[in-house]
Amino acid sequence: MTQTPANPTPETSPETVERPERDIAGDVVARVLARAGTARAEGGTQHSVYDGEQLELAERTALRRVANLSTELEDVTEVEYRQLRLEKVVLVGLYTGSGDAAAAEAEVSLRELAALAETAGSQVLDGVLQRRQKPDPGTYLGSGKAAELAAVVAATGADTVVIDGELAPSQRRALEDIVKVKVVDRTALILDIFAQHAKSREGKAQVELAQLEYLLPRLRGWGESMSRQAGGQVGGAGAGMGSRGPGETKIELDRRRIRDRMTKLRREIAAMAPARETKRSSRKRHAIPSVAIAGYTNAGKSSLLNALTGAGVLVENALFATLDPTVRRAQTEDGRVYTLADTVGFVRALPHQLVEAFRSTLEEVGQADLLLHVVDASHPDPEGQIAAVRHVLADIPGIDQVLEVVVLNKVDIADPDVVARIRGRERRTIVVSAHTGQGIDDLLQLISDELPRPDVSVDLVVPYHRGDLVNRVHLTGEIDLEEHVETGTRLLARVDEGLALELHAVAVRA
Repeated sequence: MTQTPANPTPETSPETVERPERDIAGDVVARVLARAGTARAEGGTQHSVYDGEQLELAERTALRRVANLSTELEDVTEVEYRQLRLEKVVLVGLYTGSGDAAAAEAEVSLRELAALAETAGSQVLDGVLQRRQKPDPGTYLGSGKAAELAAVVAATGADTVVIDGELAPSQRRALEDIVKVKVVDRTALILDIFAQHAKSREGKAQVELAQLEYLLPRLRGWGESMSRQAGGQVGGAGAGMGSRGPGETKIELDRRRIRDRMTKLRREIAAMAPARETKRSSRKRHAIPSVAIAGYTNAGKSSLLNALTGAGVLVENALFATLDPTVRRAQTEDGRVYTLADTVGFVRALPHQLVEAFRSTLEEVGQADLLLHVVDASHPDPEGQIAAVRHVLADIPGIDQVLEVVVLNKVDIADPDVVARIRGRERRTIVVSAHTGQGIDDLLQLISDELPRPDVSVDLVVPYHRGDLVNRVHLTGEIDLEEHVETGTRLLARVDEGLALELHAVAVRA
């Protein structure tokens, strides 16, 4: 496809700048389209022996959208009042700068957009890539490129345009008026995927809250049908007595209903927080260390959790396959119990509505003793993924106190030079493959070494009727000697301070 840069400088001739830039943009779009859908074309997600039966994935696949089956309203003016149902889409990217480096960054971003669109259930038909200094305030692309996009949409028969960026409400309306089909930006696309994949009550409430926050400034009214104001009689005109209502237009009524619903959702989410905090406090009270798994979406976090614990949680080669946090119990080789928490994945320019809505869930990371930052070492831009994840993590309270280990996953298919480059830049790294099992034993040993150890020594006899305390010493402490005497179980061990106080309170006096 031919692409043209916006506003070339007068001093530069078309032969020296425009043609190369057109070629670069065309090559990028061609490569993105060639790789779109490759995961499904190759037979879908490749599972390892650690992933179990994957019953949840079978359930999700059974509900996958059917191609060419749609219940969409055809009037584009209804776009704000219905759920997204993406089917056949054209991708649109915009980048600044010039040359191969800028084009490479644009390719990574556009390829990710293609993966997002496919995860939402659509088919990528074509793409348009433009270089310009900044987005056009009117139509994002400019009138000339918008007209070219309209021609591409008409030629391919697409029903949706997906923009690799966040559109202002006025930009989206103007672009829809030109291309005559639904226009969706990156934020709306991510919100749609979250809405599809959320399963828990809290997850669904968090996603709905984020969607409403996104929708509120984007409500749009058309014509007199949106007015609910009757008004008084002026010069004999008007409906007169009995017709004067509250004076709200329909769009104002919609906004009020959305705000009321958002208030209710915030209350529901706040009401769910104590249950999660109670579980967290219980683990702290019993001195159970915690490990949090975080990272970019589709980096292999759930696969790693399965490899470490045999949890059998859902694994899918798709973006944002996991939304609801999963906490599993595990043991070190010397018998100490700890928890592993799999969290929601991050992405570049993660919508701030989602960050705010999922803040209570992300607190699990800030409360952990160890953070496993999982990175897809086979990705074209792993450093960009690391930076995007840390940008979100920086806003989580207490994260600066958590020890971070960068886990380079998928090394079985990664470039060794890239792995060496990242290991040279990061302070603490470990190399694994959750699919083949490479490095998993080393990671388990690292977890065992880095988790906090009990530091209070006890030498006492616990009466036989308090076997629960002896069991807790086995789970969370380190036992040097255990023997059964006439009055109870003698323990020579190291435990945490809280358990030490409980043991001394019930210990048999000599």
